[in-house]
Amino acid sequence: MNKKIKLQFPEGFLWGAATSAHQVEGNNRNDWSEWEKINAERLAREAKNYWQPWQQEKFPEMFDPQNYISGRACDHYNRFAEDFDIAKSLGHNAHRFSIEWSRVEPEEGKFNQEAIEHYRQVVLALRERGLEPFVTLWHLPLPLWLAEKGGIRSRDFPKFFERYVIKMAETFGSEVKYWLTVNEPEIYALNSYFRGRWTPQRRGALNFYFAMRAFVKAHRRAYRAIKKIAPLSIVGVVCNLSDFESSAGVINALIKVLSERYWNHYFLRHTRNQLDCIGLNFYFHNRINYGLNKNIKEVVSDIGWDTHPEGIENVLVGLREYDKPIYITESGIADKDDKNRTWFIAETLRAVSRAMARGINVQGYFHWSLLDNFEWDKGFWPRFGLVEVDHKTMERKIRPSAYAYKDIIENGLNC
Repeated sequence: MNKKIKLQFPEGFLWGAATSAHQVEGNNRNDWSEWEKINAERLAREAKNYWQPWQQEKFPEMFDPQNYISGRACDHYNRFAEDFDIAKSLGHNAHRFSIEWSRVEPEEGKFNQEAIEHYRQVVLALRERGLEPFVTLWHLPLPLWLAEKGGIRSRDFPKFFERYVIKMAETFGSEVKYWLTVNEPEIYALNSYFRGRWTPQRRGALNFYFAMRAFVKAHRRAYRAIKKIAPLSIVGVVCNLSDFESSAGVINALIKVLSERYWNHYFLRHTRNQLDCIGLNFYFHNRINYGLNKNIKEVVSDIGWDTHPEGIENVLVGLREYDKPIYITESGIADKDDKNRTWFIAETLRAVSRAMARGINVQGYFHWSLLDNFEWDKGFWPRFGLVEVDHKTMERKIRPSAYAYKDIIENGLNC
């Protein structure tokens, strides 16, 4: 009779969940909140042509323009202590959140001390509960004044970002150890500057290229600024990397090599000397068969993404060349009924453990997300949370998968 073996992660491994300010706080005013108001009716109207019949039937709220207005979001700005109590009760010892740039610098060069004090209270609340803060400095929205100057494509964007980062580092330098400069620069550049789906809705390969260059410059300046103010800080970046799987054939193999080089490694190779760690967001498996996205899709999420959690092992091994500590800063599944999330978490962590056995230095895992939140141009209907949120009453309800994750944290994982 085979005896089950428990896989234990190393002592000091960081466990938690992630959020971002605009998606959970509520009542933000930035370039994204203004874009929502302009585009809500269009997004609701286009849902019938964009989503599959089964999704339309399951989530009729996608046809309501109010679905695309963040509004109060999860009211996390007022309820953060309650939400951190939940995280602590679920066995977490770390939490990733973002500071909303538009709150702390609503006017160019003028910082809002009340907003800064709010984030100080957020950090204090985490520390009081034994949760290590991971602070993301930019998670998609921009202050309105910066958007009006050209946003990411403004020649002065790296300088503006550095000024904001200096203020945050001077404020929290002794209270925050882990800093993540920008979140998913490649996803933002793709959707905002290549596909034209997100604000400012520009298109073209050159727009994408110059947006990525701007992020590289901004990160480098931010890294140097933080290290000068708080030399012992650990500073990294968050990239959304894909598992590329090639079918047989030389052409498919070449597509795989090029895809990995330009999608998974462009940003990291240009910033490798300004990284203390790497934040990995993993959602996508991409099977190549004379083209991209030729996936079988055996298990799909509510938003139709192919779930291939084992692919994270390949991505992690691909990061070996950087010789940096790695934190999985996002990994999750849109699963309103919570049917596949427990399986997804377990399979992801099994793959992570295999990568660690191959010598990859993974030091933490943050599930996306702690709460059901506002998912950008999709609005509220995709449900990624360990905690279900009723966006009308703001009631929180812990999902069974959150307790399964807690069991893994406390007792290990069945092999």
